[in-house]
Amino acid sequence: MNPERLNLTAGSYDDIAAEYAHQLYRELDNKPMDRATLDRFADQLRGRGTVCDMGCGPGHIGRYLADRGLDVIGVDLSPGMLQQAAALNPDIEFRRGNMLALDWPEGSWTGIAAFYSIIHIPRDAVGAALNEMRRVLRPGGLLLLAFHLGDADLHETEVWGISIDLEYTMYGAVEMTDNLRAVGFEIVEVTEREPYAPDIEYQSRRAYILARKPEKFG
Repeated sequence: MNPERLNLTAGSYDDIAAEYAHQLYRELDNKPMDRATLDRFADQLRGRGTVCDMGCGPGHIGRYLADRGLDVIGVDLSPGMLQQAAALNPDIEFRRGNMLALDWPEGSWTGIAAFYSIIHIPRDAVGAALNEMRRVLRPGGLLLLAFHLGDADLHETEVWGISIDLEYTMYGAVEMTDNLRAVGFEIVEVTEREPYAPDIEYQSRRAYILARKPEKFG
């Protein structure tokens, strides 16, 4: 993933950060399956160490997990999103980071929740991103991925009347589990669902994959 694309992605999210937070910070209120999935994730990790909200945006996933007793850090590429997240969640730490090259040592976190952040990683780089997430997890740590199901590559130039330059990659569930296994994850659970109503979210089928870094790797 070239530096120009990274800059365009970060800059686009900077431009929409305030409106994104306004539109989506409370989105979990209308997504019972997402809440249930995060509840199970939290139940397995509570008291075991720091959990990362990867691609945190305004921090609503991290907020939900923190409210369920997890020690949370939020990481995002966009400074604008991090400003929104910090203002909305002053009790949570937020730091800038690129999931292709995370500035944390091996085994830093006990869990990662990556909700719709992997969609900005193209197919030729997704293995590197997943391997990097595996690296910063402790042995036995959990990764929870959520993403749009499909096989398309999309390019969006406007949202909420704001100009953007964002590329999205949709993945198949089998495709993603193969990618996870290829870098050393064990698959714990795969769940798919139909989209909620159009006034709640974009009309795509969704997948959630829970994967574990083995206790002994390599």
